[in-house]
Amino acid sequence: MRKVILLVIGILGSTTALFAQKDAKAKTILAEVSKKYRSYNVIRTEFTYAINNPQANVKETKQGTFFVQSNTNKYKIMLDDQELMSDGKSQWTYLKDDKEVQINEVDNSPNALNPAKIYTIYEKGYKYIYLGDTKSNGLSYHTIDLTPIDSKSSFFKIRLSIGKLNKQIKSAVIFDKNGSRYTYTINSFTSTVKISDSFFSFDKKNYPGVEIVDLR
Repeated sequence: MRKVILLVIGILGSTTALFAQKDAKAKTILAEVSKKYRSYNVIRTEFTYAINNPQANVKETKQGTFFVQSNTNKYKIMLDDQELMSDGKSQWTYLKDDKEVQINEVDNSPNALNPAKIYTIYEKGYKYIYLGDTKSNGLSYHTIDLTPIDSKSSFFKIRLSIGKLNKQIKSAVIFDKNGSRYTYTINSFTSTVKISDSFFSFDKKNYPGVEIVDLR
């Protein structure tokens, strides 16, 4: 019995050391991504957004454009049917078909999925672990899982795919507790964009005839 206990302790000790090593590697990679991201001013990406929930028979794919100001919480997402923008304090959601704009306060809690923080999301409220390397179209990627510390979070995992050479996030998959998977795949990345701060705020002059619903 003593030998069995010692064996179990040894296995657990080895596993803990292994996970600690992987976590350290994940942190190093994520820090490199954040450092590179913060060296830019405004970033523009073209992306594909996919929702998949087999249980609910939901499968949908959209194309979009994402602008983010790296050292602030300002961003703008442009899709076919809606636009989302934030100046860091307020968030505006423009629903094109409904001709309606909804205004909300920005959720700055650690587990909030703020699009502006995608490149630095690991820094607060998450555990992370390095899973290994993958290859796609001749390129190599790191795979890292982020797990929210708060068990009340609506999702239980975010899986990041990060380019080994360019240190850029290629994709992010959000695993929701309701069985849905939300996949964001970055198709292009531009870091030489010049945009004024007003681009990230809603100006009703540019949206004539739109109803404004303030939910703050």
